[in-house]
Formats: sequence, C-alpha cells, structure tokens
Amino acid sequence: MQRTLDQALTGISGILVTPYDDKGDVAPQRLAPIIDRALAAGLHMPVVNGNTGEFYALTTEEATTMVREVVRLVDGRAPVLAGIGRGVRDAAALARASAAAGATALMVHQPPDPFVAPRGILDYLRYVADASGGLPMMLYLRNDAIGTKAIAELCALPEVKGIKWATPNPLKLAEAKAACDASLVWVGGLAEIWAPAFYAVGARGFTSGLINVWPERSLAIHAALEAGQFAEANALIAGMKAFEEIRAEEMNGTNVTGVKAALRALGRDCGPTRPPSAWPLTSAQQAKLDDFIARNKLT
Repeated sequence: MQRTLDQALTGISGILVTPYDDKGDVAPQRLAPIIDRALAAGLHMPVVNGNTGEFYALTTEEATTMVREVVRLVDGRAPVLAGIGRGVRDAAALARASAAAGATALMVHQPPDPFVAPRGILDYLRYVADASGGLPMMLYLRNDAIGTKAIAELCALPEVKGIKWATPNPLKLAEAKAACDASLVWVGGLAEIWAPAFYAVGARGFTSGLINVWPERSLAIHAALEAGQFAEANALIAGMKAFEEIRAEEMNGTNVTGVKAALRALGRDCGPTRPPSAWPLTSAQQAKLDDFIARNKLT
C-alpha cells in the first residue's frame, strides 16, 4: 500500500465536503455520487475531514462518523487521507478511529492553539503517531513562520511522509524541501491556482475542492502539470478561476460556501455550511457562480 500512497500523494488530494441532512446532522451517504464521479474521473486520493470538509465545525464524534463512512464509500478504490487535529486528546482519539476505519494515512492539521512551540508540535505529532499505530502522516502546514529548521525537525519523524504546503510562499517551500529528506512528498496545498508556482519549485500534486463539482477539470490541470505543459495548465486554470475567486471572498469565509452552493445548483445538495462560515452566497456571488456553471456547461 505504501507505493500506492506515495503515488497518490503526488496526484490530487480531493478535499470532500461534509454533507448535512435537513436537521443539520452529518449525512455522509450524500457523498456517494460525488465520490463515484471523482474516482471515475481519476481522482488519486479522497480526503475526509479537511478544511473544505468543515473540520473545525464538526465534533470529534461527527468527524469519526465521516472517516468511517467515507472509507466505506470509497471501498478500496483509492487510498483515503483522513484529517485529524484540535486538542491533542481529540486528535489522538480521531487518529485511533481513522486507523480502525481503514484510512490509509493521516493529514495532521497544524495546531491552531495561540501558544504553539515548534518542539510542542513535535510532541503533538509523536502522540498522534502512537495513537494511530504508526499510520503515515501528511503535515498540513498553513503557517510557515515556524521556520525551515523546525519544519525539517517535524519532517524527520519516521511517520511523516510529506507536507501539504498551504502558504503562498514558493521560495520558502523550496528552502524547506532542500532541508528535508529527498524521499518526502511536497504537495501544493492551495488548490489549482497555486499549483503551477509550487510545481516550479519541486512540489508534486495539489489539493482540490473543485473535485466535488468539476473533477474532470482538476484532473486535466494535473495531467498538464505532470507533462510540464505550464501554458496548458494555466489556460485550464483560467477557466475555473471565477470559482476560486468566489471561494476567496469575505476573508475566505465563502470557501466552502461556494462549493456547497455549486453542488446545490447542480442537484447534489449537501446542505448549507455551519457558522462561522458564510451562508448563503450573496446575490452578487450567486450570480457569478451561476454564470460560471452556465459558461462551463457543468452538470
């Protein structure tokens, strides 16, 4: 499985939404057509409990339900990356549950605690690794202010297989990559728009929320980048940029809102987002989304 995981990490990590029913409870079965379409398009690795999955809006029990059900829905067709995080005990509980559910690896959210020391993150990761029984870990780095030395120390842990780089700083990515073991996989963590810049400094693959809505476009972008066809990749990205612009509004507060609004418009309703995410889109945002859907003939 490790070879499969390594290959999947260099592909697209598709961050699944978390669906809710009419009562506001998690409804993972609503993901079935979304997962089936994405895998049919060639998605390399579904990701459950990521930020597009509203991880911080879920209880640990809900996140446990999501990883268990997503693994069941994927049914061995691809490796599953399971997001874990929050307080160290919650993180450890979710790591154990993810391992028991059959997740292939863990994506460890960077601790959002206001008092975070680099050596404290090391202890956090060791605690999580022990709880999971040694599952491979992908570190989700949203703040590179901890510095290259600290990043290298985190990456030296044997369970760490790579970094999901989610800061808009390709030069720091290149510096961190050079300081770490060459076997690690560095994934562009800011979706399709930033993927060419990250590829240029040695990243492979990227994360995507677009796969919930238009997986075929995401896979085409990945194929172009893998072939070194940057002009083609940028042209394909230009055609989906309006979608990402909607998601970036209101201090990124419409990030998931844009995805769920698109799913609702396409007849694959996964419910609203939970506060503090914005819901619904404003009339201007919805008009822009409707134009994006019509222009690209999405179904």
